[in-house]
Amino acid sequence: MDAFHGGILRHYRHIPFAKSLGEPFSLTCPKKTTKSSSFGYHSIPIAKGLDETQSFSLICPELTTKSVCETVSSKPSTYEILGPGMILLKDYISLKDQVDIVNMCQKWGVGPGGFYEPSHQNGAKLRLQMMCFGRNWDPVTKYKEHYRSDGSEPPPVPYELVSLAETVIQDSQAHLDKLPSMSPDICIVNFYSPVYGRLGLHQDCDESYDSLRRGLPVVSISIGDTAEFLYGHSRDKYKSNRVLLQSGDVLIFGGKSRLVFHGVKQVLPNTAPLPLLQETALRPGRLNLTLRQF
Repeated sequence: MDAFHGGILRHYRHIPFAKSLGEPFSLTCPKKTTKSSSFGYHSIPIAKGLDETQSFSLICPELTTKSVCETVSSKPSTYEILGPGMILLKDYISLKDQVDIVNMCQKWGVGPGGFYEPSHQNGAKLRLQMMCFGRNWDPVTKYKEHYRSDGSEPPPVPYELVSLAETVIQDSQAHLDKLPSMSPDICIVNFYSPVYGRLGLHQDCDESYDSLRRGLPVVSISIGDTAEFLYGHSRDKYKSNRVLLQSGDVLIFGGKSRLVFHGVKQVLPNTAPLPLLQETALRPGRLNLTLRQF
């Protein structure tokens, strides 16, 4: 991995999430689950690939327990500069906000326009579940189609996520020179299974010419299981740098790194924080939100 400079940030940034969202609507998992006193993964079924006519649920409702958010102490957040315009904020998002984000994605993810398994031009399925806020995107039509193939359209980007992304960038600008500001109007939400979830090296280059020319950053939020993340100057995975993205981490890449090649090699099972599982009953896997400005 390239050398980086590290430092200490402030304690967890806490962005209040709206309480008017209501109770998250949850579908049961494909198979009946069994409660586990250790809250391990052994009793939680792994999600199979679903088509657009089936609802995908982030959580296993029978595993939800009492609130633990207020009893978990925070730890200082640190940062790593991974390249020009590219920074990783470790342990940045508090447990409470991680729980709110899971609940928000669960609420929207099981309804119209929610999670589905997108396909490439050749019909091959991506190894993830996806939904969009703000603008519809898929691997074939990019941003050209306002409506998805099932007739649904994406909901607006929740203002809580807009506020969080803007705060992340402001904090990152204290450590990076020439990182542009950005107000997101798109949020792509991916969920990766620890069994087969991965994403090949690619560039996020479907936004507008002006957005790419200005190097407006992408803000990537990780929740749940840890991902082995690849990034570099080409699609050659053997020449790529690697870093672990853990629950609560936020990765930003903009400026000269806006078109960096990046991907997910694997999701490491049994690595999500226990308090997060106890609070949300999040199924095994990694929830990833990427915010950007078209």
